[in-house]
Amino acid sequence: MKQNKSTLGELLEYAGNYKSLTIIGCILSAIAMLMNMVPYICIWLVIRDLVRVAPNWQEAIHIKDYGMMAFWFAVGGILIYFFALMCTHLAAFRTAENIRKDGLAIMMKTPLGFFDNNASGLIRNRLDGAASETETLLAHNLADIVGTIAMFVGMLVLLFVFDWRMGASCFLAAIISVIAMFSMMGGKNANLMAEYQAAQDTMSKAATEYVRGIPVVKIFQQTVHSFKAFKEAIDDYSAKAEHYQGVICRVPQAINLTFTEGAFIFLVPVVILLAPKALGSGNFAEFITDFAFYAIFSAIISTTLAKVMFAASGMMLAETALNRIHQVTNAPILEVTKNPQVPQSNKIEFKDVTFQYEGSSSPALEHVSFLVNPGETIALVGPSGGGKTTAASLIPRFWDATSGEVKVGDVNVKEIEPHVLMDQVAFVFQNNRLFKTSILENVRAARPNASIEEVNAALHAAQCDDIIQKLPEGIHTIIGTEGTYLSGGEQQRIALARAILKDAPIVVLDEATAFADPENEVLIQKAFSALTKDRTVIMIAHRLSTVVNADRIIVLDDGHVVEEGSHKDLVNKNGLYARMWNDYNRGVNWRISTDKEVSLHV
Repeated sequence: MKQNKSTLGELLEYAGNYKSLTIIGCILSAIAMLMNMVPYICIWLVIRDLVRVAPNWQEAIHIKDYGMMAFWFAVGGILIYFFALMCTHLAAFRTAENIRKDGLAIMMKTPLGFFDNNASGLIRNRLDGAASETETLLAHNLADIVGTIAMFVGMLVLLFVFDWRMGASCFLAAIISVIAMFSMMGGKNANLMAEYQAAQDTMSKAATEYVRGIPVVKIFQQTVHSFKAFKEAIDDYSAKAEHYQGVICRVPQAINLTFTEGAFIFLVPVVILLAPKALGSGNFAEFITDFAFYAIFSAIISTTLAKVMFAASGMMLAETALNRIHQVTNAPILEVTKNPQVPQSNKIEFKDVTFQYEGSSSPALEHVSFLVNPGETIALVGPSGGGKTTAASLIPRFWDATSGEVKVGDVNVKEIEPHVLMDQVAFVFQNNRLFKTSILENVRAARPNASIEEVNAALHAAQCDDIIQKLPEGIHTIIGTEGTYLSGGEQQRIALARAILKDAPIVVLDEATAFADPENEVLIQKAFSALTKDRTVIMIAHRLSTVVNADRIIVLDDGHVVEEGSHKDLVNKNGLYARMWNDYNRGVNWRISTDKEVSLHV
């Protein structure tokens, strides 16, 4: 990947054809900075002529010429700098755009399981937010860096042209300032910026989770302190920002400002030492002229070093931003076989499958084997964390098995072209999200070229007629506008319509009725019959009443298949499934008695 290159080299590579604009902008910036030094020289020339002819001021005939020269060089410098920034801004915007496009292109090739472990707010902050931060470097800082180098070189030349002793005194102020800036941004303090950005990422992720949980907070009248992770993220971010600005930067920045803004003070002792000699040699007028030049020119030191500081800060921000972008662009890519095969049926087979999540100390699945015949309905049940969802996610390659084989139609899923594989499988999750668009487009997302008649048929099969009838514009109603919202069960039925429209031969139902009320659950169960007819179905459920009619039930515990059979057979075995069934029935029949005591009935 591109992370092996320098920060600037990588950013310029992202700029593509706009790289030349960046180079042109930097050259123009250097010219502008040198032109902006000319007015200072013109001021010195005016003072020189006035001192030479004093008190006969009318003999200083070139003052007007110097004034016009200073004016036009100043205007020219401003205009050239404007065009320089135009060039660098265009390149910066294109660079940020290309970074986002590159990141999104990689996201499209990333296994869907990646998004389970990386919150959407975190990905957005790393990709979109970090891309924006690179704009500062390319649009402003880079041009200023080149311009500042040109100005610094020009400043050194001018500082030692007239009187090297006065120049050295001004240069001493610059050296002290540079040391102060390096103490803030160099060495071990350079790592603080990365820690600061990491804290910002964490806060962004926690903020997204907090916003999504606001309804729960309001229902239970909780405060922000109920979201411990969010508060801790804010406190950590605040502590790092305060430590860097209030502890690390306080003294060095005070020294930096003192010596850059007060560089003139260094001239005073030098002038006091040199004045007697200048008086004795008869060159006092020239001495005063040189002093005036350095007194005026010392203002450039502050401007130059301020640009150096901001440019260095921009480079640090860009580097940490790229590191955050790499966390997205270095996401695992779903490998595509060079010799794809087409599954010949909708049979599913797990052959000695083991899978372990990255960073986990133990496998989520270990030596799992089972077969799902075409048209068969299989239920995966077991305690939480047993590996049910993990097993189902390996079928469409949300993740790839660590070892063993997952087959669809007698073909290893790794040997099937990803788009072909995804066309084979329809999903209904427990927490389906609908887009903020019309019902029509939400359902049509499964098959964009579907007609309105086909969408209506899918909605009817998913028992959504009552939902459509109550909406002001029917299937053209946009969800989330003008108070149009759907309950969890209604959203689930729309998601079922989407799966029905896809018409895939394999259906994966992951806790599809988990958030449905009893009324919606009845309708969802009816929709299941339309969705699962003549298809291979894998159901994942904790609500065991939904799986009693499955052709076979596979019980997973701690990543292993511990039982397999029909509902009746497993109940008679008196094993884990039987205990789960008894616990489920006790939970279903739980009620509060009239005397306020909790009672359980089997």
